Amino acid sequence: LLMVLPPSADPSSVDLDKVANIIVDQSLQDCVFSKEAGRICYTIIQAESKQVGQSVFRRSLLNRLQQEYKDREELRSRSLQAWTCYVTFICNIFDYLRVNNMPMMALVNPVYDCLFRLAQPDSLCKEEEVDCLVLQLHRIGEQLEKMNSQRMDELFSLLRDGFLLQEGLSSLSQLLLLEIIEFRAADWKMTDAAQKYYYSEVTD
Repeated sequence: LLMVLPPSADPSSVDLDKVANIIVDQSLQDCVFSKEAGRICYTIIQAESKQVGQSVFRRSLLNRLQQEYKDREELRSRSLQAWTCYVTFICNIFDYLRVNNMPMMALVNPVYDCLFRLAQPDSLCKEEEVDCLVLQLHRIGEQLEKMNSQRMDELFSLLRDGFLLQEGLSSLSQLLLLEIIEFRAADWKMTDAAQKYYYSEVTD
């Protein structure tokens, strides 16, 4: 990425469509990078709007996100890691990108759809998908609920059913689901008691 976008680069002289694709490609391969990508994209979008007054990068980024979103089942069946990286990435973009200081409405339903996919029985059986789901809800759950509380209610109904009824859940997945259910019930805050309980359980 640094080879494509030198620190002193004038956005107007850089192929921002190419940069957007490189960031998405890297995010699908590297879950650590996908957690930072929202901040990187936000910085580029800010620089582009100030210096060029255009939104080539943002448009390219959203187009590519949409393309991967349409192919999400194929992505998941091809590589579980790429799928969880994608979910991390789109949630990160939702967290960072703002229009008039509000999250982008265009991302609300795609983000929810990804989280709903992670709450399906075949996903709840896989610890990496449960872990991804819980991490995203910790990060953006509260602001996502403000955008559409009905879908959040539906999502947590699935999570409660999964926690109570689903066979084959690992003990870690059960712990993670219980923790996020309680986290939302406490208005998206971790109580001291919960912090001690879950933290000691995970470290044990």
